[in-house]
Amino acid sequence: MRNSLDLEGRPEDTRVVVAMSGGVDSSVTAALLKSEGYDVVGITLQLYDHGAATHRKGACCAGRDIHDARNVAERIGIPHYVLDYESRFRESVIDNFADSYALGETPVPCIECNRAIKFRDLLATARELGAAVLATGHYVASRRLADGSRAMVCAADADRDQSYFLFATTREQLDYLRFPLGDMTKPQVRELARRFGLEIADKQDSQDICFVPTGRYTDIISRLKPDAVAPGDIVDLDGKVIGQHQGIVHFTVGQRKGLGIATGAPLYVVRLDAASRRVVVGPREALRMDRILLRDVNWIGDGALDRVIGEGIELFVRVRSTRAPQPALLRRTDRGYEVELVAGEEGVSPGQACVFYDTPSGQARVLGGGFIKSAAARNVAAMARPLAEAVR
Repeated sequence: MRNSLDLEGRPEDTRVVVAMSGGVDSSVTAALLKSEGYDVVGITLQLYDHGAATHRKGACCAGRDIHDARNVAERIGIPHYVLDYESRFRESVIDNFADSYALGETPVPCIECNRAIKFRDLLATARELGAAVLATGHYVASRRLADGSRAMVCAADADRDQSYFLFATTREQLDYLRFPLGDMTKPQVRELARRFGLEIADKQDSQDICFVPTGRYTDIISRLKPDAVAPGDIVDLDGKVIGQHQGIVHFTVGQRKGLGIATGAPLYVVRLDAASRRVVVGPREALRMDRILLRDVNWIGDGALDRVIGEGIELFVRVRSTRAPQPALLRRTDRGYEVELVAGEEGVSPGQACVFYDTPSGQARVLGGGFIKSAAARNVAAMARPLAEAVR
């Protein structure tokens, strides 16, 4: 008979490592599994020099959070360890974050943290501790397939769904991961925290990039990549200089406010040219892109992608975490994997993720995704100037 984690064996004979950030979600995950009788071990990762962030609200993995995780572990009666992953996090996440911004991209560090730190390094540590699974407080769900493998699906609480940030999870990792909160809502989780007597039941959710204690990510980038904050020109679609800026790091594709330009019509950032330190702006219609070229594609749908793709497969994609999935066609070209958006999308930015789903809503299955390398408008002739490869 299989237990609640879809494993053979009794809970008391099943060791589970829980990644505890100090927030309410991971704390409830640990408490819930402990209450079901599992042999739970809590692990908190020290990911950066958290001294400056100790008293900052909205930052995860800070000193206060480590303290909270330790208190929760003591309250529910499980062993708890704090592991120093600072150097790994700096190399895999912070350095990549700065490099990406310096290239004119808009990176999503949470994706890299999940991929390179939590679901690679921490997962390996959990195996070394003899755990049958690694459980997290992420709002996604896992489903067992007919062949015994597992699929990732969106959370029942659509407002909390974190599938966008977990698209890079591999099939092998999915087999070892469990997400006990995937079928719950946030109010239900907080109510469980109160029922378990956890002091963090009403703790504020993390909102900002955890390793940016001041909230100003440009401070980190200017230290690691000084060229990214070098001044340059703001130009229109024809290349005409219409203003100056103090570093491309201050801009992202789709941005309207903060351009420092007085014009008769609203202008938006269309693309960032890191090599020439140019910020290219244009009207809103210049933001609409139809074709997206991807890099580092991860496929967790059925079969091998190159075999199932054929002339192209229809699916739904999300190009930003806050956007709804929309219909698209995924195909392979001589340049790599390319997504054609049926209705187009504004503000497609390199460095962001393009995540694949099998349906546009509900607890859709996550099929994988990739990072946006570039994008282009289908009807380039209608634009003020060619926009092919518009958002490098």
